[in-house]
Amino acid sequence: MDKKAARLRRARKTRAKIADLNKVRLCVFRTNNHIYAQVISAEGDKVLASASTLEADVRSDIKYGSNTDAAAVVGKRIAEKAKAAGVETVAFDRAGFQYHGRVKALAEAARENGLSF
Repeated sequence: MDKKAARLRRARKTRAKIADLNKVRLCVFRTNNHIYAQVISAEGDKVLASASTLEADVRSDIKYGSNTDAAAVVGKRIAEKAKAAGVETVAFDRAGFQYHGRVKALAEAARENGLSF
């Protein structure tokens, strides 16, 4: 089993648990160069809000898209967009990634800006 398959196996278990809870989820995906976040409806069929380091507003605030500072900016932005969409509480879906570094920075920034999970 390679790294990607192992990560997807972990993600599948987390998503099954979130589906049982029937909650809106904050899904995080990271690559070597960027980080992405989406708020997905409880049914899993609609993206309510999204933010990433590829957005023009975010790119103007950061120097690189692949560090914790960039992840914190994305976390702040996703919290603002989620609150504008009427979402206050979410389940955090880290997509099998370790809760460390950029994923942790995004989660903490989202919490600080009013999203609870």
